[in-house]
Amino acid sequence: MYVVDTNILVYGADRDSPDHARCRALLEQCRSETTPWYVTWGIVYEFLRIVTHPRVLIRPFSAAQAWAFLDALFASPSLRILTETDRHRHVAAEVFIETPGISGNLVFDAHTAILMRENGIKTIYTRDTDFNRFPFVDTVDPVSDHRRTSASALRRVPRRK
Repeated sequence: MYVVDTNILVYGADRDSPDHARCRALLEQCRSETTPWYVTWGIVYEFLRIVTHPRVLIRPFSAAQAWAFLDALFASPSLRILTETDRHRHVAAEVFIETPGISGNLVFDAHTAILMRENGIKTIYTRDTDFNRFPFVDTVDPVSDHRRTSASALRRVPRRK
């Protein structure tokens, strides 16, 4: 089980991206697997915001084109939407207290990491190194093949006295 982050969806959709081929291949692999994989509604809406924005993509998508791309992903029987549980408030409090420096734009990534933690999912496919701040998240960059495991992150995070 793993989460696929917004940037992977964007690069997989944007044929002008230098990362398109690797990210598209990952998405095709995800679609064909029987193992559950996840996105959040936040990731879905962030994808829509980015790919339809005329200042972000060389050739922005129409809303209908963007939704058609998502529909192809939603057609995968193994894709699930990761949502809050009854524990969300408590897990969020733990993460905000345990993880220094969560503010501004990092709050969105924190929300994704919190959803992962409360649902028992450790791995996210992403190009966003901000997820390395969360010691309970394993990150996989499908473009560089870089992997960072939570075990290695725990060794690097200094303990508070």
